[in-house]
Amino acid sequence: MLNQLPKELLLEQVNNGLILLLLGMGVVFLFLTLLVFSTKFLSFFVKKYFPEKVPVVAKRPVSASGFPAVDSAGAEIAVAVAAAVEQSKR
Repeated sequence: MLNQLPKELLLEQVNNGLILLLLGMGVVFLFLTLLVFSTKFLSFFVKKYFPEKVPVVAKRPVSASGFPAVDSAGAEIAVAVAAAVEQSKR
């Protein structure tokens, strides 16, 4: 089939194909470059004007033995979990 086309037409089509190739790759490259810079700018903007709030962790009181003191609700939950595990083993 390539032998049936005139040489000038074949060269023109190859030339047009290369132009489209370079134009398409250039557009994609420019878009990706713009995307990277806009992402970096937005990241900088958000970090500067909307800083992440660090949650304050309340410290539990320590008993005389050096272990954290257990509140009564935590002890009740632990007993209930132990009873449920024991019941499931039967």
